[in-house]
Amino acid sequence: MAAPEHKAGMKPPEDASGAFGEFMNAFEAFREANDQRLAEIEAKATSDVVTVEKVDRISQALDAQKKALDGILLRQARPALGRPEALTVKSEHASAFEAYVRSGDDRMLRSMEQKAMSYGSGQDGGYLVPEELETEIGKRLAAISPIRSIASVRQVSSAVLKKPFAVSGPAVGWVGETAARPETASSTLAELQFPTAELYAMPAATASLLEDSAVDLDRWISAEIETAFAEQEGTAFVTGNGTNKPKGFLDYTLVAEASWEWAKIGYIATGVDGALPAADPSDILIDLVYALKSGYRQNANWVMNRKTQAAIRKLKDDDGNYLWQPPAMPGARAMLMGFPLVEAEDMPDIASDETPIAFGDFARGYLVVDRTGVRVLRDPYSAKPYVLFYTTKRVGGGVQDFDAIKLLKFGVS
Repeated sequence: MAAPEHKAGMKPPEDASGAFGEFMNAFEAFREANDQRLAEIEAKATSDVVTVEKVDRISQALDAQKKALDGILLRQARPALGRPEALTVKSEHASAFEAYVRSGDDRMLRSMEQKAMSYGSGQDGGYLVPEELETEIGKRLAAISPIRSIASVRQVSSAVLKKPFAVSGPAVGWVGETAARPETASSTLAELQFPTAELYAMPAATASLLEDSAVDLDRWISAEIETAFAEQEGTAFVTGNGTNKPKGFLDYTLVAEASWEWAKIGYIATGVDGALPAADPSDILIDLVYALKSGYRQNANWVMNRKTQAAIRKLKDDDGNYLWQPPAMPGARAMLMGFPLVEAEDMPDIASDETPIAFGDFARGYLVVDRTGVRVLRDPYSAKPYVLFYTTKRVGGGVQDFDAIKLLKFGVS
C-alpha cells in the first residue's frame, strides 16, 4: 500500500471518479501505516521515527488529494467562459450591463436606473449587476465558503438586520379544569443587530478579452471574484471582530460550558495544555458532542482546519474503528463520529488554550446577512492597458443562537 506515497507528487487525474479513487487509496495506506504506529506504541511504549514520518507523509498526501478532488469538482461546476449557443436572448438589464462592461457605454444602464428611481449609483458608485449574475455569485460563494455553506443566509435591503429574540418566555403552569387562570407575565425581548460591511474585489481584464464576443463576461466576473470574496468571508465568519466586517463566532466571549449564559459561546476543556488527553482522547470529543442539546445535534457539523483534522484522523474508538471516515462519494464531506466535517482554514491550530474545534448546528447558530445588490465600477484609467472592475457587495454576520455552537479548548480549564 505504499503506492499512494509515490503518486502524491504526480499530477492528479482530471476526472472526479479517478481523483476519488486516488483519495481512497491514500486513506487505505494511511490506515495501514497508522495501525502499524499504534501497534509499535503498544509493544514498545513508543513508535518508530520512520513509521511516524510515514504516517505524517501519507496524511499530507491525503490532504493534498482531497484538495485536488475538491478543485476538480469546483471546476466541473464552474460554467465555461464561452457563450452557450442556446443563449441568444438576454434580459434588458443584462444587455445594458454587458455594453457597460465591454465598452464603458453606460447610457442604457443610466436610463434603466433613472426609470427605477435608483439613487446612489451611476458612474461614481458603479452599477448593479443583473439579477442572474448576482444569483450566480451567491451560488459560487455557497459552494466554496465553508461557514456560509452551513450557516443560515438571509438577504436584506437595509444596512442593518435587527432580529428580536425572547430572553424569557411567558409564565405558564398547570391548572385545574375550573380553577382561575391568573394573567401570565409577558415575555422579555431583546434585539440582535447584524450590520453589513462592504466587501470588494478588483479583477482586471485585457482589451482582447473585452472585445471577444464569444466570452460571457457575466460568468467571467463571477469566476474572478468568487475566490477573493470567499477567502475574506471565511476569515471574517470565524475570527472577524465586527468592525467593518462580520463578527466571527470565535470573537465572542468564551466561557466554560458549566458557566454558559446567553451572548457567550460555551467550551469544553481537554484538561491538558495544548493537547488531547493521553488516555482515551476520543472521550473528550464525545463530551463535546453531548454538550450540544439534542435538538441541535441532528444537523450539527464539525469545523476545524486541515492540521487539526490530520491529528483527529489518527484516533480510534474502543472497538478499534477510526473516528474519522472518508467521504462516501465525490463531493461529499468526511465524517467524524457520524457528523459531517467542514474544513475551514481560518480555524486556529492546536495550541495552548486555543479552540481549534467547533461543533454545532451552524444553520441555527450563525447568520450570514447579504444586502441585495452587487455593484461593478469600470475603471479603464488606473492600470493601463488593463481595465479594472471594482466589484463590491455588502455582507454581515454573527451568532444568532449562542446555544447552538460549542468549542473544544485545548487547555487545563
